[in-house]
Parts: sequence; structure tokens; C-alpha cells
Amino acid sequence: MERIHRISLFALYQITLLCGIVLLPLALVTKRFGFRLPIDRVVIEIKERYEETTA
Repeated sequence: MERIHRISLFALYQITLLCGIVLLPLALVTKRFGFRLPIDRVVIEIKERYEETTA
């Protein structure tokens, strides 16, 4: 069960990285207008969760 959890977190981490890369142009445009997309916080949080399971 732990292995499935770790694999799921890894897949989720990879998907959020991909979404962050894809949404980067949108994030740059919204930043010009004073609005910030919190994608970095989501990626960092999932990365920390994944590292907790592998440690």
C-alpha cells in the first residue's frame, strides 16, 4: 500500500510540474496585471509530501 501511495505522489508531482510549465506564459501575463497564480506553492507542497514518503 505504501508503494502505491509513493507512486501516486510521484505521478501527481510530475503532473503538477507539467501544469506549471504549461501555465508559465499565463502566469507571466497575470503577474503584469498584479495577479499571481499560486502554482509554485502547489508544486512545492507536493514535492515535500513526496520527499517525506521516500525518506
